[in-house]
Amino acid sequence: WWALVSGNPVQTAYNILSSDYSVKFGFYVLIQAVAVYFNLYYLLPRYLEKGRFGLYIFSFLLTTLVATAAIVSGYFVGAYLSDLTFEELYKIAPTDYFDLVKLNALPSTLAAMTLGLSIKLAKNWLQMRQRQQLLEKEKLETELKFLRSQFNPHFLFNTINSIFVLIHKIPDMASESLAKFSGLLRYQLYECNEQQIPLQQEITYLENFIELEKLRQDYIFDLQLDIDRNSIGSLNIAPFLLIPFVENAFKHLSRHTDRPNWINIRLYCQGGHLFFNISNSSSA
Repeated sequence: WWALVSGNPVQTAYNILSSDYSVKFGFYVLIQAVAVYFNLYYLLPRYLEKGRFGLYIFSFLLTTLVATAAIVSGYFVGAYLSDLTFEELYKIAPTDYFDLVKLNALPSTLAAMTLGLSIKLAKNWLQMRQRQQLLEKEKLETELKFLRSQFNPHFLFNTINSIFVLIHKIPDMASESLAKFSGLLRYQLYECNEQQIPLQQEITYLENFIELEKLRQDYIFDLQLDIDRNSIGSLNIAPFLLIPFVENAFKHLSRHTDRPNWINIRLYCQGGHLFFNISNSSSA
């Protein structure tokens, strides 16, 4: 700032480092540094971050005034060490001492305090945003892992038993069912480890799951499956978001003997939105 005002960086560097003004400048640097760090690491967490705004403002202003008074004392120390009078060194009249406070020390200290506070608040805000985004990401990952862990072990055992029975009765159907079962496991273990996967891939998983569920059911029901693949295109989706609804539709399917048991599933995309409608006879 001194260099900008004077227009002479070389002379400014000399005044700072090797002239009678060095002591005064040292007071500026050290006192303002102490005041700024006192504000950032004591006043800020103790008062401002706890919502005690009035007390913080009072402490902030008091710190600024105390630092300003300490900086002004550096002018007198510098004059004493230079063997010059105050007026000779700084070329001001005794009646103009207050101008050092009003025009130099106070604005400079207030600017340093405010700039340090602004940088600290901006840094805290960015860190808070990063932590918030990280927490949201961890929450989503936890939810997805929970959904993946909900793969029903009874479904696995019953499906294997059903395929085992088919091997002796209908080998071709057993072979086809085994291929679907293998695709189901491969999808869950290897193909859905990303946060987003193609919706077409998720639908194939649903279709395989439905076919295997039909295989293991021991009573008659009607299934209407309407999936509009043409409307889906290249849309992506988080894995295993749809399967809990299908599982519940089979799990809570009615077992009426006097009227039909059914499951209706419809999936399509329109206007960038995914519509997934599912109902069964137990809710009719």
